[in-house]
Amino acid sequence: MEIIKNKQINETLYIEVLENGLKICIVPKETKKKYIIWGTNFGSNNNKFYAKNETTLSTVPDGIAHYLEHKLFEQKNGKNSLDVLTSLGADANAYTTNDHTAFLFETTKNFEEALDEFMDYVQNPYFTPENVEKERGIISQEIMMYDDYPDWKLYMNLMKSLYKKNEMNIDTAGSVESIKAIDEKLLYKIYDNFYTPENMVICYVGNDDPNEILSKIKSRIILRKSSSFARKYYNEEPKELARNYIEDNKNLSIPLICIGFKDNNYSKDIVKRDVAIDIIGNSIFGPCSDFYKRLYESGKITSDPYISHEFGASYGHVMIQTQTRYVDDFSVEVKKELEKYKSKKISNRDFERALKCEYGILVKSYNDPQSLGNMILTENIKNIKPFEYFDVFKTIDLDYVQQILTEIFDEKYMAISIIK
Repeated sequence: MEIIKNKQINETLYIEVLENGLKICIVPKETKKKYIIWGTNFGSNNNKFYAKNETTLSTVPDGIAHYLEHKLFEQKNGKNSLDVLTSLGADANAYTTNDHTAFLFETTKNFEEALDEFMDYVQNPYFTPENVEKERGIISQEIMMYDDYPDWKLYMNLMKSLYKKNEMNIDTAGSVESIKAIDEKLLYKIYDNFYTPENMVICYVGNDDPNEILSKIKSRIILRKSSSFARKYYNEEPKELARNYIEDNKNLSIPLICIGFKDNNYSKDIVKRDVAIDIIGNSIFGPCSDFYKRLYESGKITSDPYISHEFGASYGHVMIQTQTRYVDDFSVEVKKELEKYKSKKISNRDFERALKCEYGILVKSYNDPQSLGNMILTENIKNIKPFEYFDVFKTIDLDYVQQILTEIFDEKYMAISIIK
């Protein structure tokens, strides 16, 4: 077992890659909670791929990753594993993102029994024409429900503006029309190609001996090593935006606005880039910034602007979101502030303050078992090395941050999404 220690925060990560290729990550933590998450490197963006031993490109319906997530809980014995885990006192769930799907539970009791159920349903899919059809109505309702959520509509409209061909413009759950084409054969095809041990990661956080936990997990593994591998395929995305403005209407008292910047160099120094963007957001738009003070005192914003950075194997973008009655003024102020700091530059004082603030947020994320487990899983999916963020915080400087500010926050690659 590989042991990786970080002396800065006194944390240790144990990593074991089994003979079948499954990676298991364990973090001992002094907590009453036991948290485990099992993820596969397959998400809503992966609707095209070359299946095992095939040379023809396969295309599957939008939303199939999310559909499979739902169906995996249903077992041959007629029980739903989510209900079984809940009855054991476990807080169980699952989620689908654009690049991975994950199943998880957290508990303070009945861990062994919950682990039995957890390891069983993830490794034993049971799809029939009847149970797949039964789920279609449920997921259709979920899709329509999310379409009514202003924040989700704001986000998806922005993705459809930033990207012309990239799969980021696909709704995670697909559409009511797209999921009509999903059947049990397609679900088994996805499972057989991507729910394979070398494509999956298990992360555990709890107050246990790493070797004991590893032994418990290994004894419940039945997945075999694959003899061949599926290959993902992504649409080639042009640098240009699909559009630079989109507006929609919902029953809102105060409009929502999200300003996005497409990052065409998303694959370069991803961790360093991520930290730099956090520092930029904190320095220029954070609660201690002149921008925030000016707009808050003038009544043009009522809440903190939310800055986020999303990146993956085929995409990268930055978003600035807030709720305001002055959407036009807000977008103008954002553009003015960015141009000002491109020429004026962020001060050393603001850089050091933001650096310390972001470092504190990173350290804090190691205190909660669920946040920590999710973070380790996501880093594995995105090929980020253990504790790599801490290494970047040691080396990042203001010159690099200024370079990223100029490179990414380019009005030519800026789109605006508004919900009125």
